[in-house]
Amino acid sequence: MELLPVSELRSRVLAALCRLAYRRGAFVLSSGQSSDYYINGKQVTLDPFGAWWIGQWMFASLSPETVAVGGLTLGADPLVTAVSVVSAIAERPVLGLIVRKQPKGHGTQAWIEGQSLPAGSVVTVLEDVVTTGASALLAAEQLRAAGYRVSRVIALVDRDQGGAEQLAAAGLELHPLLAIAEVHDYYHRYYGGQHGAAS
Repeated sequence: MELLPVSELRSRVLAALCRLAYRRGAFVLSSGQSSDYYINGKQVTLDPFGAWWIGQWMFASLSPETVAVGGLTLGADPLVTAVSVVSAIAERPVLGLIVRKQPKGHGTQAWIEGQSLPAGSVVTVLEDVVTTGASALLAAEQLRAAGYRVSRVIALVDRDQGGAEQLAAAGLELHPLLAIAEVHDYYHRYYGGQHGAAS
């Protein structure tokens, strides 16, 4: 199966995001902030084509030394799976790790699901939508506590509301696939502000 060029992936993901995930209205975000728009990334990351395109794009964005990708459940789960599957198709396997919000309540009581890696392994954090960066930061903290090297976060969209700065303060560099400005621009250009309005 042939992987698509990043330019093609960008146009397909942007179109899918605005069609499936972007909504106008009055919303309260997980951060507690109010917003006049909302992006439900899972509408795209759980779509078969959306997962395939985003998985390819995030895989192409990984540094060569990346051994695994990980993120906080639930938002990162489809991203981690998609990237890992794409890596197998590309014959450059990258393992997937899922970070729990609380340690497992039985058995090993682990924070992280997935194969154990050697100390110092490079792990990249994945996230769908970054607002304050709190979810990505929690994932990075647990991955670092497990002995892994974590310095990059790849996100589908950065809402440009301070997340990049919060992550940078923790030694994490944010690499969003899409800036919120281009999402707004595409949405208003093709949907005129009407598509997906809150009822």
